[in-house]
Order: sequence, then structure tokens, then C-alpha cells
Amino acid sequence: MEDKRKRMEERVALLNKAARVYYQESNEIMSNQEYDKLYDELCAWEEETGIILAGSPTQKVGYEIISSLPKEQHPSPMLSLDKTKEPEQLRTWLGDKEGLLSWKLDGLTIVLTYENGELTKAVTRGDGVTGEVITANAKVFDNVPLKIPQTEQLVVRGEAVIAYEDFEAINETIGDADARYKNPRNLCAGTVRQLNTKITAERHVRFYAFSVASGIERDYRHEQLEHLKELGFETVEYVKVEGSTIIGEIDAYSAKVAEYPLPSDGLVLIYDDIAYGRSLGSTAKFPRDSMAFKWRDETKETVLREILWSPSRTGLINPIAVFDPVELEGTTVTRASVHNVSILESLKLRPGDTVTVYKANMIIPQIAENLTGSGPDALPEACPVCGGRAVIRDEKGIKTLWCENPDCPAKRIKSFAHFAGRNAMNIEGLSEATLEKLVDEGMVTEPADLFKLSRFEDRITGMDGFGRKSYENLVAAAEAASHTSPDRLLSSLGVPGIGLANAKVIASYCENDWKKMRALTCEELENIDGVGKVLAEGYESFFADPANASIVDALEEVLTLDETFEQSGSALEGLTFVITGKVNHFANRDEAKAAIEAAGGKTTGSVTSKTDYLINNDITSTSGKNKKAKELGIPIITEEELLQMMGV
Repeated sequence: MEDKRKRMEERVALLNKAARVYYQESNEIMSNQEYDKLYDELCAWEEETGIILAGSPTQKVGYEIISSLPKEQHPSPMLSLDKTKEPEQLRTWLGDKEGLLSWKLDGLTIVLTYENGELTKAVTRGDGVTGEVITANAKVFDNVPLKIPQTEQLVVRGEAVIAYEDFEAINETIGDADARYKNPRNLCAGTVRQLNTKITAERHVRFYAFSVASGIERDYRHEQLEHLKELGFETVEYVKVEGSTIIGEIDAYSAKVAEYPLPSDGLVLIYDDIAYGRSLGSTAKFPRDSMAFKWRDETKETVLREILWSPSRTGLINPIAVFDPVELEGTTVTRASVHNVSILESLKLRPGDTVTVYKANMIIPQIAENLTGSGPDALPEACPVCGGRAVIRDEKGIKTLWCENPDCPAKRIKSFAHFAGRNAMNIEGLSEATLEKLVDEGMVTEPADLFKLSRFEDRITGMDGFGRKSYENLVAAAEAASHTSPDRLLSSLGVPGIGLANAKVIASYCENDWKKMRALTCEELENIDGVGKVLAEGYESFFADPANASIVDALEEVLTLDETFEQSGSALEGLTFVITGKVNHFANRDEAKAAIEAAGGKTTGSVTSKTDYLINNDITSTSGKNKKAKELGIPIITEEELLQMMGV
């Protein structure tokens, strides 16, 4: 028993770590299939021993909240679903009742609340007990009705998702392949919880309702869903089933999942009779009125032939498994990302091993199992591109391989590709293959050289695959990209943690003054909402580095920056605000911040000597921000006083 308990402790720790890395860090230390296998084993051990350890993932729901979004507790816990991969088990579970079978969409569960026909609140599922308030973001989803023809309160649950087509289009705008999103679910989770609603609006999130929490009293769930359609909602696609039809309907869904435009990781079966379902109650984790069906992945055996190591612009060297071709879900597959050294070691991979492979959610190739397990293969001691020393780093228990050579050609090419990408300088048509030729020929040694290519007209037109037209297109694209904005220039430089979204926030803070942006200190950066100490230190260090300074100097000579800065109002111009506590006149603090900035003001996250006003409806509060404001003699005002200042 003691040995079994120790194994359970180790399993709980491993599964929790895998969940944390996946949900919070958009990374992976094991495949979905391996996670499910280990989870099922833990369930069996718990049933066998009667022991459930504190922190067991079998007792948890959802992800732990770590963002700075406002939090709110759900009126009742949002439980996860029990699951099976056996169609026959679903038929047995349904018995002689009727049910609804629908897609189990793979996004982020959202709860929408409508009052007097207007959308007033949107909250994520969070950990099942407490969610994050994302009302401003929900209002820019592609298909969420902002007003509905119903005056009584309505609370709707559904899934926010990003379609594969939009997911692929967004990834194509990211020049650095290593920085692209791994799957639509990770992209959606980050998008829904964005602090910048403009970014959310650009990513085409859609909401599909799957249940009514309150506000539509009907006897059957299909009646509720049909009424939601009448109110203007899109609902999950569903069919009514009974014991005699459910297997056939599961087969029908399975046949079309590969072509389905939305990410789905299975199906959901729920009793159509609402009263009957409610009478069954729930366990500590699962409701008893519904069950999830997960696809039984098509797996094929093949032989691992090689582990490739692919360097990125950051120096991270990613392992890629190359194996004999296999047919999976209608396509030929020959390789799969192994993600990191930890996964490579856990699978004990070595060339010559017999492995099983599958497509996660019928889309992404993964290695399911190593049937011979002769490895792990020896890790390279040198970068496969430059021969520089390769070292192992262990961060939060995840091992990764890195190239330490700052002059590695792979780093340089990937770095140039990032610089020229759509979310950076946007030099159209400049591929990594072309960059590799330009770098190898010595025509491009730093980013500014990309805007001086006319010096090498004869050499470029003479390159393999290039002619006069290709040369003219490249030079014209570089010329067009040379007229740019400060935020795009900042985004292109590869400053740690600074993508286009953060670059826009910093540019706005500096009113598009590039020299001011370049000279920002740690203290100033930390006054910008969403910029923490680590990011601020990395930013200041980047521009203080002489090598980086030289690169930026050269760019300033060849670029034309549009530093025009426009504000939609000026009532609060020159004033800096901090908001704390609950708000009454705005949906949340983000909406209040947006209103302040639209009126010409600035908002920061902490009270400093540069703060002009602290907004807190509870002026008598003993919070840390109130105390700090009083110590510094900074006025504390209410929302009403803010609105008066804005002339509202």
C-alpha cells in the first residue's frame, strides 16, 4: 500500500504539472493521449485503494486563474464531464431515455448574462468556482448578440472557439515559426483573456451556446436550444438520439470531424429531459446528466528513423521525430514535433524504435507510445547549424536544449524572418529561403541591410530562382515597409516579451515618440499597465546593450517613422489614473481604463508619485493602494467624480 501511495503522489504531481504547463503556459510535456492514459490509471488506483490525495486532478476542474482580469465567483460550480471512448458505454448510459448528441468544442467555456435584453457580463469558466470577467472581449466576438428580444435575465453557457481557417491565417502572420500557436484552443484561451479588446476583435472568436443556466424555462433541452436560436444565438450542432440510433450518429460525427471547420475533441451526450437530468444530481466533480465521448484516435505503428534538431531565433533547439510514412485520418504523415527534451526522455526515443503515432484531435501528428523504448537517444552536444555548444536548461521541470552561440546562422535567419514578418516590419514576400541566400552571400548582416538591397542588384538578379521581376518586387516591398510606425519597429526588434500588442501599448504611453520609447527606464515601464518588472528589466537591458543600440541606430537611418499620435478626447489630457476596487458605471475596470484613455488620460497599475488620481468608490477602504495614495497626498476620487471630470 505504501508503494502504491507513493506512486499516486508522483502521478498527481506529474499530471498537475502537465495541466499547468498546457493551460497556463501554452506548452506541452506529454501528449493528450499519454495524459489520458495516466489519468485513467490514477482513477483506477484511487478506486482500488480508496485514497484520494489532496490536489488530485480527479478532484479539480478547469485551470488556475493567473491573469490580472477581474475575478467573479459562479453562482453554482461549473463541473467537468465524465468521459468514455466506448460508443457502447454511451448507449448503456443513455438507457431508454432520449438525449442530445453534440460536438464537444475545444475552446474556452464562457458564461454570458443578459439583463433587460442587453449583454451585461461575460465570465470564463476558470477553475469551475471562480472565473475571469471578460465582458469587453465578449462584446467583440464575431457572433455574440449584444441585444436580444428578452427582458428577463438570461444566463447562457457556451464555448468560445477560433475556427481552423482563422487559426491558420493568424499563424501565417507570425514570421517566426517557433512563435506560432500550437493549436486553436491555446490561441483562443489567450485571445479571450486579452487585456486589449482590439486584439480580440481581430482574431474572429465565435461563441456557440450549449446550455441555459437560467432564463428559459422549458421541459426539454432541445426546446431551450431552439429558443436560443430564435434569440439570435448560434448553438452547437446537435442531434436527438435514443438507444437504437446513438451508435449510428456517433459514426456520422466521426466521419465528418476531419472536415469540420471548428476544433472539436469529441462529443457530448446529455439527457433531453431537463427534470430527469437534474434529479440525478452530481458527484464532487461530474454532473450525472451528461457524459463526454472522446475520439478513439487512429494509431499506426511505424519505425522512427531520425531525431532532427531545429534551432529557433531564440536559440531553442526543438526535437522533431522523423519516421516511415503512415496514413492517418486520410493523409500521409512522416514527422511529429516532440516539443522538448523532457518528452523525448519520457518516450525513450531512439532511431530504430517501433512507435505508434496518431493525430491529436485528428489534426496534429503526435507520438503515442514507444513500443521498444531503447532510448533516449544521446542529445547533441553542438548546434546542428553552427556547431556551437548546445546546453540543457531545466525551467520548472521542463528540459530544453539551447544553442549558446550568439552568431548562429539559424538564429540570425530566424531573427531576420521575425523582423520582416507581418506583425513586425511586414516585408511582403521575403521568405526564410530568400533570407538564407542573402545572409549566405553576405548581403544581409543586420536588419538595416534589408532596406539597402539595391546595392546588390546584379548579384541578386543572378541568384538561383531570382530574376529581374523578383528583385524589383523585393526592393519595392522593402521600400514600402521602410515607412512604418514606432510600434511596428519595436515589435520587430526581438525585445524579450514584446510582441505587437505590448509594442502598441508602449507606443501609446509614449505618444508614438520613438526616442522616448527607446529611452524608457525600468521605473517608467513599470508604470505602464501590463508591463511587469521582468519585462521592464529585459526591455531596458536590450536597449542598453551596445550591439543592439548599433542595430537600432542603423535602422533609424533607413526608416521613415510616422510618429503621429491621435486621441479621441482631451478632457483628461496629461492626467494619470489608477483604478482599484469595484466599479459601478462601467462593466469592469478595463472598460473604465479604455474610457480614460479615450479622453486623453493614462492608466497605470500601481500608485506612485506620478499618479494624479486614485479611483476607488470606497474612499474609506484600508487597501494598500488607498494607503499609498494618502501617504503621497494623491486625491482619491469616486467613479462619479471621474465622470464629472470627463464631462459625462
